[in-house]
Amino acid sequence: MSLTVLAGGMLSLLQDSGRRGAQHLGMTLGGALDTAAYRYCNRLLQNPPDSTLIEISIGGLELQAEDDTWICVTGAEMPLRIGGEERERWCVQRVQAGDRIALGFARRGCRAYLGVAGGFDIPQDFGSASTVVREGRRAQWRAAGGRRSPAQCAGDRAGRRLQPSLRYQPRYPRRTTVRVVPGYQQRHFSRAQQRRFYAATFQVSERSDRMGYRLEGPALACDIGGVLSEGICLGAIQVPPDGQPIVLLNDHQTIGGYPKIGTAVIPDLWALAQLGAGCRVNFAPVTPASARRALLMSERFGLNHPPG
Repeated sequence: MSLTVLAGGMLSLLQDSGRRGAQHLGMTLGGALDTAAYRYCNRLLQNPPDSTLIEISIGGLELQAEDDTWICVTGAEMPLRIGGEERERWCVQRVQAGDRIALGFARRGCRAYLGVAGGFDIPQDFGSASTVVREGRRAQWRAAGGRRSPAQCAGDRAGRRLQPSLRYQPRYPRRTTVRVVPGYQQRHFSRAQQRRFYAATFQVSERSDRMGYRLEGPALACDIGGVLSEGICLGAIQVPPDGQPIVLLNDHQTIGGYPKIGTAVIPDLWALAQLGAGCRVNFAPVTPASARRALLMSERFGLNHPPG
């Protein structure tokens, strides 16, 4: 089957679990920013866990189904309409040929994920179909008016949903706390500057994107202006000369020369990526062991819960 894109919305990109093992070639990870919502969508559709979905930022995506299939929308609270009727999100929905699928603009959160049963049949590039705009890596189909995306055959997926309870279905508040593992470059920030970082409330800047979330708040002072460029990881928190932290996300550069005060715990990046401009962020230091437990807990008790 195929989908025709009538309107691409603010920013709609094909994403999967990311392009792993290519950073030494200068290529970044890419992939879905909110891994939890991405995985839930594929699980509800009974797709392979790394299937390609459409990541919709802010909203405004409109599609037309050319064949009968099943779809699912997870993530940000974007109103979903199929054939002109409002439908439930976090639930597998039947779509018939000719139906128009429309996603409104986000009321809470800022990124949603739309998948089809069987997944989109998209050629891979270096082991992934993920789109990284700044690297010019785009699949053969992307969300642009009049394009079509083929999808694989679909069986019966009726009745699969994630219950709207606080335990299972994620919520997207306008404030989050990001846990941080301090790094070796923390020593270049005085004790007073470290206390300022963890005590302050920062706001998400309008200049944030898939490469990194720029934050605005009390400026942090560092005793060095930069370091020799070195490999940089997902979640690294850089502090450029203006003192305003940048939390690096999936499309981050592969090397960097700004000092880093620490690295964010991975599950907290998923919540961070759902914050829009003006939302608030706090930081809290944790040990590497605590960060590892947080990741294992999110895998074991959150993402692996069987949909009802």
